[in-house]
Amino acid sequence: MNRLARLAALAIALTLVTFASEAPAQIYPTRPVRVIVPYPAGGTTDIMARLVSNYLSEKLSQPFVVENKPGGGTNIGTQEAINATPDGYTLMISSPANAINATLYKKMPFDFLASTVAVGAICRVPNVMEVNPKLPVNTVQEFIAYARSNPGKINMASSGNGSSIHLSGELFKAMTGIDMLHVPYKGSAPALTDLVGGQVDVMFDNLPSSIGFIKAGNLRALGVTTSTSAPALPGVPPISETVKGFEASSWFGFSAPKGTPTAIVEKLNKEVNAAIADPKVKLRIEELGGIPFPGSAADFGKFIQTETEKWRPVVIQSGATVD
Repeated sequence: MNRLARLAALAIALTLVTFASEAPAQIYPTRPVRVIVPYPAGGTTDIMARLVSNYLSEKLSQPFVVENKPGGGTNIGTQEAINATPDGYTLMISSPANAINATLYKKMPFDFLASTVAVGAICRVPNVMEVNPKLPVNTVQEFIAYARSNPGKINMASSGNGSSIHLSGELFKAMTGIDMLHVPYKGSAPALTDLVGGQVDVMFDNLPSSIGFIKAGNLRALGVTTSTSAPALPGVPPISETVKGFEASSWFGFSAPKGTPTAIVEKLNKEVNAAIADPKVKLRIEELGGIPFPGSAADFGKFIQTETEKWRPVVIQSGATVD
């Protein structure tokens, strides 16, 4: 009887532990949730964050409040999120910068992979290889041939040293063996202005900020950096059709401080996946040039780790650093 009593007590204890771990997720959220965006308002990251946060606010009956915390190459906002109480009430939008910065900064104040838990991806956004229409090339292959015939004469613009736009170009250089001079700008807008004006020759820009110039004929798209074509640019092939194995993209998703309860992470992951499958949200993502990126929290975590490892040798080879 004593043995049966002990087994019964153990079963009750396990039930109570399970209930205690699941209970926070069952009632979560009971108050507003902060969503830290480590970029200024109005950019692609901010737009994606607000799009999905609005959906979560409606479905979970609590405000998901976007807070823009730019600066330090996203490190300021990221550190604020990492330092927050891991209770599910502070989230952040992670992006390629979090993978790139691990190598770009020699003295990082945190280890992103060790200090956060992935919650769920929102979407991937292709970068687009685009040139000034006066450049006598119409395809990726013609561009490579032209660059080899004019070594050191091609100016490659980017939104800044170490940005995903810069490193997409560096990856292209490494895989093709061509020489281009990197010209960093303080953001995509001034870089695009000079690209349209012919002061620089090529850029691997995020699609949302360039699509208007392309459709207006002010820029010529040669290829997209994802392994498949972008719905927003029908007829523009992937660069990988010419440069085998080439792939790069911007991506956005939710992360949380390490220690956030697993049950809450799983609940949020389910809702984020529902958001990007919602017809209205999905349509808006695609209008912005994005591709919804569903999956589990574990899938997103593995993806961020893979991206961190992928960009490490590209950053090192490029010589890019901000220290």
